[in-house]
Amino acid sequence: MAKNVIFSPAAPAPIGPYSQAIQVNNLLFVSGQIAIQQATGTLVTGTIEEEAKQVMMNIAEVLSAAQYNFSHVVKTTIFLKDMNNFPKVNAVYGSYFASEPPARETVEVSRLPKDVNVEISCIAVK
Repeated sequence: MAKNVIFSPAAPAPIGPYSQAIQVNNLLFVSGQIAIQQATGTLVTGTIEEEAKQVMMNIAEVLSAAQYNFSHVVKTTIFLKDMNNFPKVNAVYGSYFASEPPARETVEVSRLPKDVNVEISCIAVK
């Protein structure tokens, strides 16, 4: 089994002892991403839609670093601080999966890193 650490300088650096993603054979496990802008290191704290869009852009950068894209994503997990934000986050999320969306669960949690409102992780396969 070959285990490769994936790092994208265009995505925020990990804020703890974990990798942005790990590739094992044709599987890519992308760690949960939050709405940190890589260029400034600051959190997007506007609307929930803006926060969700930054999360998806960060995921796109990590996928790209491994030469994957959203069409390769087979599973996602969305963590929300408030399930009332589900429709808005779902609309942003859905815009990245025009056809054949991945399997997914969405859960409400009491707290997320840096007190963000949304975190998303995924698994992709080629």
